[in-house]
Amino acid sequence: MPEKLLRHVTIHAHGTWLHGDPRGFRSRDHRIHSSGDYKNPPPIGEHAGLHRFHRERSDPPTYFPTELWPTLGNVLVRYLIDESHRVLIVSVSKTHVHLLVELPTPLEKVKEIIGFAKSRSSRAVKDEMPGSIWGEGGDFEPVLSAGHEANAFLYIQDEQGPAWTWTHLDPLPPELPPRRATRHKKR
Repeated sequence: MPEKLLRHVTIHAHGTWLHGDPRGFRSRDHRIHSSGDYKNPPPIGEHAGLHRFHRERSDPPTYFPTELWPTLGNVLVRYLIDESHRVLIVSVSKTHVHLLVELPTPLEKVKEIIGFAKSRSSRAVKDEMPGSIWGEGGDFEPVLSAGHEANAFLYIQDEQGPAWTWTHLDPLPPELPPRRATRHKKR
């Protein structure tokens, strides 16, 4: 098994894609999932009750303001590159981010790395967007062929509607400020 895999990663803004969503959804470990997806939506109302349940109990959805797209994208790109991961393209839009990035093969390690990247980007915009801005987890699809890589790259580049996009051909984003040590208060 290879040490690293190219992955098409999708991460969503907090509260923008809940269980029961009419565009299709999957719960953790696929315990509950719709019969369709956003390309081939499930029948209307398939999980309407579940979606209503989650909407009533969730905070309002988070939407990334256009002026923060470059900040979020640059921090994600720079963090991943600084951690020695090859990044081909990143796209940030109103409700989600797509990345085509080479990450370690084990899925648990992928989730950890993307979690740290989300955390760094949250801190970069905390003055403008305090609180939780990212949804849990993400989608981490392995890209196993050159054709799949080309399709994923073009999808991220051309199919996201209004978005901020960075590719490996663009200049590197500025370096991130050093991480501050966390101080624990004595009780």
